Amino acid sequence: MSIQILLVGYGRMGRLIGDLAPEYGCEVAGVIDPQSPLHAGPLAQERWRGVDVAIDFTFPDAVKSNVEALARLGINIVIGTTGWHADEASVRRTVADADLGVVAAPNFSAGVVIFDALVARAAQLFASQKDFGAFLHEAHHAAKKDAPSGTAVLLRKTMEDCGFPRPIDVSSTRAGHIPGTHTIGFDGPAETITLSHAARDRSAFARGALTAARWVTGRHGWFTMKDVLGV
Repeated sequence: MSIQILLVGYGRMGRLIGDLAPEYGCEVAGVIDPQSPLHAGPLAQERWRGVDVAIDFTFPDAVKSNVEALARLGINIVIGTTGWHADEASVRRTVADADLGVVAAPNFSAGVVIFDALVARAAQLFASQKDFGAFLHEAHHAAKKDAPSGTAVLLRKTMEDCGFPRPIDVSSTRAGHIPGTHTIGFDGPAETITLSHAARDRSAFARGALTAARWVTGRHGWFTMKDVLGV
């Protein structure tokens, strides 16, 4: 039986998720996008009750109200939008009160989840090497709103949580059509070690979001892609 999904936001990512949905046993039950004349209208419509999962790729300032509307309908959610974490406490309360299942992640690429685990181990190893400093650089397409990216913020937090005690210089590039590249570096007096992840196209994120949608169906609680992939 197909998983019924509601696409909240129908930009490049939303359209790509819609195109790939059949490969993952998912069926697009509907699309909501206030910026699209074909898909406008309020999110909180009774017609969407019974949908299994909503996938949100919208804007940071829309996430809180989107989650509140979906909570009233009892729909589980995959949140792919980044830059909204000032509202995270409120969003989590809404999810808990409604007993929803949510997968929220700054990056849905399976490769990035593994990359984060590698970065964690590297940070642990370099923590005691006082001659080594660390840097993080990320590059995305010119239209991306937040800088640094949500993934960069996650990677920096991973390094800090794993005990790297020195400042981590973070920089961003916004240019052209870059899907997303993240590089972590550890630099010493005479050598540099770098770890890098580069997305070749956006399908990695869309496929991860669909994997998350299937996984969170019928579940309750707040999850990340580490939970989805068992990392």
